[in-house]
Amino acid sequence: MSRRGACIAILAWLAAVWPACAQKVGRDRDPWAEARERMVREQIEARGIRNPDVLRVMRQTPRHLFIPEPMRSAAYEDHPVPIGYGQTISQPYIVALMTELLEPHKDARVLEIGTGSGYQAAVLAPLVRHVYTIEIVRELAESAAALLKKLGYHNVTVRWGDGYLGWPEEAPFDRIILTAAPPDVPKTLLDQLKPGGKLVAPVGSSVFGQDLIVVEKTRDGKIRRRSVIPVMFVPMVKGR
Repeated sequence: MSRRGACIAILAWLAAVWPACAQKVGRDRDPWAEARERMVREQIEARGIRNPDVLRVMRQTPRHLFIPEPMRSAAYEDHPVPIGYGQTISQPYIVALMTELLEPHKDARVLEIGTGSGYQAAVLAPLVRHVYTIEIVRELAESAAALLKKLGYHNVTVRWGDGYLGWPEEAPFDRIILTAAPPDVPKTLLDQLKPGGKLVAPVGSSVFGQDLIVVEKTRDGKIRRRSVIPVMFVPMVKGR
């Protein structure tokens, strides 16, 4: 075999074995990587999520770190997980679906209502300019802010407060996402949505009567909404 032929053969062999080696190195560095890949493949891609950016961040975001340690074995399973204070971290598919429906982009300023443990904000952060997220449970707001900072999410700002009020001093927002269910979308939040913007939220007055909806505000300020699927979220609580 000529020297050129030998080089081509070596390059072909490297191309064949490198992906497997890279995956093994990734698993060795992060023991959760395989569970995260299986989650995306079996729970998210299999249900029709196609946005490559959403799939990428779902593969990269360490969901287990946003779950209390005693519950971490369930981090990548196909269901919500309790995070304390009567709150949950949403099912992975629902997080991916809502993120895809939101259509985030690099210039977007996003308002999230319901920080929880910070997972949804962490998923959004690599896809947008800035995430402003509000949590009504003070302990969750503080722990989420600390964790997001520790993990290097510098474009996320957490506020302890009433989500029904929104964040008027930072409005208007290109995108708004709710991770708790009000009976209907508060007018305050619609007012803080920029014309041409989009809002994704679960709505319903009962846990067993909620729909995931997408609201679009046209350039002339008209509101259009559509239902996507039935869902079950914790209720959105008003501040006292």
